[in-house]
Amino acid sequence: MGEDDKAEAGPLAVLRGLLQRPLASYYLLISSAALLLIIGLTMVFSATSVKAYATNGNAFTMITKQAVFAAIGLVAFWACQRLPARTFRALGKPVLGTAFVLLIVLDLLVVYGRMARIEGTVSLGPIQADLLWLWLGPIQVQPSELAKFGLVMWGADLLVRKGESLGWWRELATPLFPVVALLFVLVGYNDLGTMLCLLAVVVGLLWAVGVRLRVFGTLSALGLAGIGLLIAAASVGGGSGEEGQRNYRFERLTSFFNPPENCDQSICYQALQARRAIDHGGWFGVGLGKSSFKWGWLPAEHNDFIFAVVAEELGVVGCVVVLALFAVLAYTGLRIARRVDDPFRRLAAAAVTTWLTSQAIINIGGVVGLLPITGLPLPFISDGGSALVVTLAAVGMLASFARAEPDAARALHARPPAKWVRLLWAPLPPLPPAAKPAAAKPAAKAATAAARAGAESERRR
Repeated sequence: MGEDDKAEAGPLAVLRGLLQRPLASYYLLISSAALLLIIGLTMVFSATSVKAYATNGNAFTMITKQAVFAAIGLVAFWACQRLPARTFRALGKPVLGTAFVLLIVLDLLVVYGRMARIEGTVSLGPIQADLLWLWLGPIQVQPSELAKFGLVMWGADLLVRKGESLGWWRELATPLFPVVALLFVLVGYNDLGTMLCLLAVVVGLLWAVGVRLRVFGTLSALGLAGIGLLIAAASVGGGSGEEGQRNYRFERLTSFFNPPENCDQSICYQALQARRAIDHGGWFGVGLGKSSFKWGWLPAEHNDFIFAVVAEELGVVGCVVVLALFAVLAYTGLRIARRVDDPFRRLAAAAVTTWLTSQAIINIGGVVGLLPITGLPLPFISDGGSALVVTLAAVGMLASFARAEPDAARALHARPPAKWVRLLWAPLPPLPPAAKPAAAKPAAKAATAAARAGAESERRR
């Protein structure tokens, strides 16, 4: 081997050695999520300080609120990383049921407000609704965010319980498809972007469980039909549309295929301003806090289009850092799903990874002009309390699964942390079952193959 080959093999060998460590998944997950959270808080302050100071004389108004939600999210992360898999399985149905109730209340209030021609917030006693948000007294929630986490836990538990019977259509049709279809309608009525994210969660679950490709083809056709219906619903007052007015959902889709010079400014203004902000940033950006487009020239600069502010202030280099951190997060989630033994952990990890990755792709793709704009926030980075808390809770669940990897669990039991660390941070994960003797493996494989062959012949009948 030459000197150049040795030089190239050196860093790769070091990286390979680091990734082979028992707790590599856990530390990769924690570090990437923590860096994304820090970047998010920094960019929210940068994007909101000017407007907050101009509005009430305090530049820290928005960042203080986001920091409070980040603290709540860290508590949720801490609690979720301490929980075993059986607790997440038990929580799936109540969490998804709560999301259903909140979504129904939200949609009914929005519909009532349209029928009564009430502008803005609709109130019913201590409950208030405003398109995507619901206030239960002083508590503001976005039910669709809770629905993502509930769908992950409930869907993974349901598919694990069905087991080998998933080869039958009726097993997928009851109750997975009706529940998911109702959830899509309740969420998509107001928020088409979040509905697409929920669709990605379902696809991630079915892909991880090994459903046949023809099922995905059927689901794709049904999904496209459903999206078409929700786009048409905007013409009759669905979501934020107005009856008899221009269909904003359809125009967003058609404007994506039109050249910018042929696009109506009322529809393309946001997308064009985002591209100008990206172009203004160049390779290294204009400097943190020095964005000019956040001074009222870029709508939703602190939420859906915060990536444009990142590009303007930190340049291509800053964007690459953010994209690299999301890539590390995606790699780590799939690594956890591949390495854990428990089927529920495998499905839930794959679904959470699909959720966060698809949401980031949809948001960034819309900002840079590679995808239509859907109004979906960027995980960790965008301003939004409910989204941040639920995202950190989901990462906490992934952290619990990372500690339960067989090698990680054995390493933690071999050299357990101090008792106070286990009490304050996380308990020891359960030890994986002992490996079967090598002689028993061929017999077990033969039995499994025979069972699958019998199931296939029974299906043909």
